[in-house]
Amino acid sequence: MNMNMYDLITKKKHGGALTKKELSYMIDGYVSGDIPDYQMSAMLMAIWFCGMTQKETAMLTQIMAASGDQIDLSSIKGAKIDKHSTGGVGDKTTLIVSPIVAACGCYAPKMSGRGLGHTGGTVDKLASIPGYRTDLDAAEFLRVLRDCHMSLIAQAGTLARADKLLYALRDVTATVDSIPLIASSIMSKKLASGADAVLLDVKVGRGAFMKTAQDARALAEAMVGIGIESKLPTAALLTNMEAPLGRAVGNSLEVSEAALVLRGKGPDDLREVSLSLAAGMLHLAKCGTRQECRARAEKALADGTAFEALQRTVAAQGGDTAVLHAAEYFPQAHFTRTVTAETGGCITQLDAETVGRAAVLLGAGRATKDAGIDYAAGIYLHKKYGDAVLSGTPIATLYAESEEQLAAGEERFRMAVKIDAQPPAPEKLIYGYVDAEGFHDR
Repeated sequence: MNMNMYDLITKKKHGGALTKKELSYMIDGYVSGDIPDYQMSAMLMAIWFCGMTQKETAMLTQIMAASGDQIDLSSIKGAKIDKHSTGGVGDKTTLIVSPIVAACGCYAPKMSGRGLGHTGGTVDKLASIPGYRTDLDAAEFLRVLRDCHMSLIAQAGTLARADKLLYALRDVTATVDSIPLIASSIMSKKLASGADAVLLDVKVGRGAFMKTAQDARALAEAMVGIGIESKLPTAALLTNMEAPLGRAVGNSLEVSEAALVLRGKGPDDLREVSLSLAAGMLHLAKCGTRQECRARAEKALADGTAFEALQRTVAAQGGDTAVLHAAEYFPQAHFTRTVTAETGGCITQLDAETVGRAAVLLGAGRATKDAGIDYAAGIYLHKKYGDAVLSGTPIATLYAESEEQLAAGEERFRMAVKIDAQPPAPEKLIYGYVDAEGFHDR
């Protein structure tokens, strides 16, 4: 019996589970252009309403992973552990975690994307380093990975080609926020990237895609389930994104802060989340118990070997390592402005999404995918959630290329901040983790 898209849409519309043959027909047909946008749009909406089973989602992911190039890392002998974040504000953990894992003797291959909207992208942070190349070819990527135990590059557009096409369609059909579609989108690229295991950092809160811990847990469980079905060891941490992570928001500012953490300084929240992620990656690499892996990660941070790993990698990819030692070696913003508290009290809200959107207005992010970016622009937070302030206390410094950008950025930033007389309740940095055994409260 010949398949047709009309019948598949009807089947999914009524809650049926698609078979592997049906999913292959659908994805192959869409990638080849035989299935039109209007039919795939109808299918995406049917999935949005009716969902997909775990097995169905895993099969879709595997088919999408096979729709483009796949990275072969088999020539690298040793544990190769990938990490993926669902996106946040001030999230520069990759620049800390990958060097820690490399310093502990494992391999950390990482292909990242550019930022869009209020969330930053690791590739933009790396591109702020003078001379740093994010566009290595496969041979160069393998050479750096072999020599440095890590490599940080831009994600190849040829990986999981079906995902690129489907995401563009989801973006204009209001079907982005479907957990099976999000999970298959992320994991298809992870399956194609060639790592032995993947640790997911699923952000929760105002600045995250998943606003509630319940939704974040559902997404984490879906992605870990795909990993299990695909025989790719996968685990996930659920981490807080109510407020920005660390103090720096913006590309060169975040690189400097990441380097600071690797030099034994930097904000406590950023250090803790980074160590938890690194320990999780080492645990997936079978480097010991969770406690032993945490101790190894702490040692690599304390003895400077993680910082050395980052320096080696930056140099190997053409970057100027001087910026890792002193922020003034970065190109500097021409205009700065200090935002002060309008009243005394405690900061009870520092809305991550609004801070991220303020950074975009300053030039640190892009409103459209083709927009340019100012690597020196951004925000440095002098005060964070829960801190006490007096009227006139500096809360943040803004960096931009024009006074107009500063004015727009300040107006938006002030919308993120709420000051009350009473201190807020403390918040968890890490809500828990998901592995093959299920959800574990932290």
